[in-house]
Amino acid sequence: MLQVEQVSVIFHRNRQKPVQALQDVSFNLAPGESLGIVGESGCGKSTLARSILQLTSLQDGQIFWHGQSLAQMSRQQQQDFRRQAQLIFQDPLEALNPRMTVAEIISEPLRNLTSLNPQEITRRVKGLLLDMGLNEDQLHRYPHEFSGGQCQRIGIARAMSIAPELLVCDEPVSALDVSVQAQIINLLQNLRREKNLALIFISHDLSIVQHVSDQVLVLYQGRIMETAATEILYQNPQHPYTRCLLEAIPRLDTRTQSTSATTCQTPMLERLEHPGQSSGCPFYARCNQAISHCQTALPALTTLEPGHLVACHRVNHQPAVF
Repeated sequence: MLQVEQVSVIFHRNRQKPVQALQDVSFNLAPGESLGIVGESGCGKSTLARSILQLTSLQDGQIFWHGQSLAQMSRQQQQDFRRQAQLIFQDPLEALNPRMTVAEIISEPLRNLTSLNPQEITRRVKGLLLDMGLNEDQLHRYPHEFSGGQCQRIGIARAMSIAPELLVCDEPVSALDVSVQAQIINLLQNLRREKNLALIFISHDLSIVQHVSDQVLVLYQGRIMETAATEILYQNPQHPYTRCLLEAIPRLDTRTQSTSATTCQTPMLERLEHPGQSSGCPFYARCNQAISHCQTALPALTTLEPGHLVACHRVNHQPAVF
């Protein structure tokens, strides 16, 4: 359904060095599948989401939707794609127009992208509100009258109103309380099963991603460090950065936690100043397993086993195939 091939994005700033936000990112997503994209702030997660939805221009690479390049679509095809791929925002309240009622917010895509008559739209909006666990008498209220979790439900209802095939969730629960997070995650999971919905779930919280995703893609400084099926990646992480992220997940049994995560989190000054660092592995300055080859040679993303790709000189693998 969705194919991302060697996508690169560069941000140009006045009188400043260009920023390489994404570099050679590739993955495939089939109908009904869920892909988790993880990494720390600034690693390119949101830029990748915006690129998929044509909100950010590509420097290089291509994105295909059902076999057709997004860059070569006609205006009508692009409008169809915008209906089929919807975004769930990080801040639920900021994503809703404060001057519109809930009914107006949810019905807006239906009015702009469908030919439904007003009666059909009203019926659809009421049904969506009930599906989200909200009441019909809340239709004429404004966003500021709802909690964060309720606002996120309204945002999901708006996205689902036009029956999309792909839902891109950009940190959809990071601004919510833990108890509310679980409710939103369960809601997304139910929608995915019922509608055969493909899901891209972006987060820095690996404990949440584990419960939502079939596949996980680990980004660092705009590059893929590792990607695999969720169960494989969590049980057998191969890249040092992936292990650092997993070891940073809080656990009740502190005896199972390693100190290697702390070693990874602190960049080593002498490595940052190395003249060949710009051409080497981006994680070199923070890696506690780095070898001399990591200083100057960028590791290729290659295959450890089918579906498990790693970009690390320390791992034995074969050329990657997407």
